Amino acid sequence: MALTNKDPHNAREMAAVLLLGARIARREARGKSTKRLENRVDRIREKAEERENGK
Repeated sequence: MALTNKDPHNAREMAAVLLLGARIARREARGKSTKRLENRVDRIREKAEERENGK
């Protein structure tokens, strides 16, 4: 079930994206690579969009 009418993410996916966003910000502040975490966020978003478009 989508979190909102305009958003394809469910509550679990939204929480995961927010947590990953915080980790990305922390790693950027330390000057470390964030590519792996960004790819994970992209995969979550793609799966949510595919699920919502498939309905």
